[in-house]
Amino acid sequence: MTSSKVWFITGTSSGFGRVWTEAALKRGDKVVATARNAGELDEFITAYGDAVLALPLDVTDRDAVFEAFGQAHRHFGRLDVVVSNAGYGYMGAIEELEPEQSKASFDTNVFGTLSVIQAALPILRAQASGHILTVSSIGGVIAFPTGGSYTATKFAVEAMSEALAAEVAAFGIKVTIIEPGHFTTGFRAAVQSPTAIDVYNPIRQAIRSSFKPEDFGDPVATSEAIFKAVDADEPPLRLVLGSTTIAKFKAVYQARLSNWDKWEAVSNAAQGTQHA
Repeated sequence: MTSSKVWFITGTSSGFGRVWTEAALKRGDKVVATARNAGELDEFITAYGDAVLALPLDVTDRDAVFEAFGQAHRHFGRLDVVVSNAGYGYMGAIEELEPEQSKASFDTNVFGTLSVIQAALPILRAQASGHILTVSSIGGVIAFPTGGSYTATKFAVEAMSEALAAEVAAFGIKVTIIEPGHFTTGFRAAVQSPTAIDVYNPIRQAIRSSFKPEDFGDPVATSEAIFKAVDADEPPLRLVLGSTTIAKFKAVYQARLSNWDKWEAVSNAAQGTQHA
């Protein structure tokens, strides 16, 4: 029997954050549920009472992130699982992107994640235990046309998380990057976009047409995978969610290997012959 865990989850008003919050509470765990509008979490309080602490939090407010972690730790006495889930999509062709909107998406997806990690670490180090889950995406491995800004944020989250995992392993802290494929979370409806430049419309339409209904999974089904990771003695650095995602990842990596092989002689020659 797995002992009860205390979770801290950002972005719990919708999507995966809401699904995982409810699933953790249902299995008897405690959850610090945060959202920009904490009023959207009232049903959790009604259903689960003292097992949930609902806090208002915008992860772009760094001071508020640290205060929320302090309040959470004082309330429950420990934190076992930290899920940095808050984020959104800002999508458009590179030429279309508005710099301020791109920066805003990085402020939430990347620097919000950084603040969450930095606020959690002193608590987890003092415990000599804990598990940080950063929510990436299929777009954290595969960049696609008209998704350059969003995938850049997720590539950044992956790199930061991979470095983190090696830094904190000696302190008893585990790190897992969650890589969901396509799910019916309502994410696409919430995507923000800049003003379109017409010449990119055919590319945009081709991308949209490539998404098939059968590619989209049920978000509720992901909870069991998350539990398997957080309950494991040796959790994975990366956990892919979705039955069509790994095949896509393998194809991308095979293409990268092929590219490196094809240009290996040129790469090697670039070493030069200079010796110290």
